[in-house]
Amino acid sequence: MNQDIFEGKWKEMRGQVKEWWGELTDDDLDRVEGKAEQLVGLLQQKYGYTKERAQEEYDRRVAQYNERLEAAKVD
Repeated sequence: MNQDIFEGKWKEMRGQVKEWWGELTDDDLDRVEGKAEQLVGLLQQKYGYTKERAQEEYDRRVAQYNERLEAAKVD
């Protein structure tokens, strides 16, 4: 999912993001505003991840989200 699509779907994904990373607060998510790079940085800060690990977590979760969307379209 590219950055433009992520930002556009942010309102839909926000609740899912909170489920994935429960330590993120509403204020944190307000600051991120759908910007993937800021979310990755926040994961580093809140969870102590390396930049690479935070990016991998982000990529994995977004891929899972996309797979579920695609599966829902097929059903």
